[in-house]
Amino acid sequence: MLDASLITDLVRLFRRGLTAPLYDAEFDAWAVRVFRYQYTRNTVYSRYCRARGVTPERVRRWTDIPPVPTAGFKELALLCGEPEEAEALFETSGTTGGAQRRGRHYVLSLTLYDEALLPNFRANLLPDDVRLPMLALVPAPARAPSSSLSYMVGRAMECFGAPGSRCLADPEGGIPYDTLHAAVDGYWRAGEPIALLGTAFAFVHWLDRLEKEGRRFALPPGSRIMETGGFKGRSRTVGRDELYDALHERFGVRHHHIVNEYGMTEMLSQFYEPVLRESRERGPLRRRHVPPPWVRTRVVDPASLEPLAPGEAGILHHFDLANAGAVASILTEDLALASGDGFRLLGRVEGAEPRGCSIAMDELLTARAAAGERSGP
Repeated sequence: MLDASLITDLVRLFRRGLTAPLYDAEFDAWAVRVFRYQYTRNTVYSRYCRARGVTPERVRRWTDIPPVPTAGFKELALLCGEPEEAEALFETSGTTGGAQRRGRHYVLSLTLYDEALLPNFRANLLPDDVRLPMLALVPAPARAPSSSLSYMVGRAMECFGAPGSRCLADPEGGIPYDTLHAAVDGYWRAGEPIALLGTAFAFVHWLDRLEKEGRRFALPPGSRIMETGGFKGRSRTVGRDELYDALHERFGVRHHHIVNEYGMTEMLSQFYEPVLRESRERGPLRRRHVPPPWVRTRVVDPASLEPLAPGEAGILHHFDLANAGAVASILTEDLALASGDGFRLLGRVEGAEPRGCSIAMDELLTARAAAGERSGP
C-alpha cells in the first residue's frame, strides 16, 4: 500500500492545477522523495539502481534517477509492495508473444490516478467548462477492467459528461454502428454539441462505414474529438493529416477541435496537444504534446540515453510523480523531437529495441535474478 502521507501530499500538489508552475528545484525535491520511497519498497528496482551506483543519497535531480524501459513491465511486477495490494491491474493491449507478454501496471492508488487524469482531461478537452454528451468508441470500464484507456474515459464521463454519455465498443472492439448513428443523429438534429472519443483506428473504421453508406454529420459548433493515436492498423497505415481531414469532412469538426491524447499503460499521467485550449487566445499552434506540471520529459539518444538538443530526434524519457506506486522514471520506444514546452511525436522505433533500452533491460533482468524474483508478474 502506498504511504498515506505521500498520497496526501501528491494530491495536494496535483490540485494546484495545470497553470501553477512547478519549478525545477521543487520538482527535483519531489522526484528525490518519490525515488527514496520506491528505492525502499521496490526490491528489483532498488537492486537495479544499486547496480548502476545510484542511491537516494547520490540523487539531486530527476535526471539522476535510472529509468526503466517499458518492456520491463512485461517481465516484472514493478510496484512498491505486493500485487495483491493493488487497487487495479492495467495491461497493455499488444499481443506480441501472447497474452503473457503484455505489460502489466499494478496501480496501488486509484485516487492518485484520478487526481492526475481528471484536471488534465478537463483543461485540454473542456477548457470552456462545458458539460457535453460523450460518445466513446472504447469499451466501458466494467467490460474491460484491465484497460487503462477504458478506465480513463469512464472516469472522465462520470465527472464531466452530460446525460447520455456512454462507451459503445465491446471488449473485442466491435461497435454497434446503428446505435452510434442514432445517438449522433439525435444530437445533430437537436443542435447539441458532443464529444467523440476513441483510438485513431476506431475512427478510421467508423469513417470507412460512413463513406460506404454515403453518410455525414454536420455536428453543432463546440463539438470536439479526442483521438488516442494508433495510426497503424492491421490492414493499412493512415496518416494523421488524412485522418483529421476525413473527420472534418464527415463531421464538420474543425482541426483545432481534434485533440490527440498520448498516454501509456505504464504511466498514470497523460499528455495532450493543447490546440483546443490555446486556440481561444492565440489561434491553433503547431501541434505538440505538453506534460502536466508533475511530469518531466526529455528526448534522449537511443544508444547513450544522453539528452539531445532541440531539433534532434530521439526516444522519450518521462518522469511521472503520479507513478509513485510503481516506477516514476520511464524509458519509452517513442520517437520525438523537443518542441518548446513539450515534444512532437514522430512514431515508434521500428525494428530492434533501442540499444539504450536493451542495456537497461538486461540490467533490470539481472537485478531480478539477483533478487530471486519470478520470471513475470
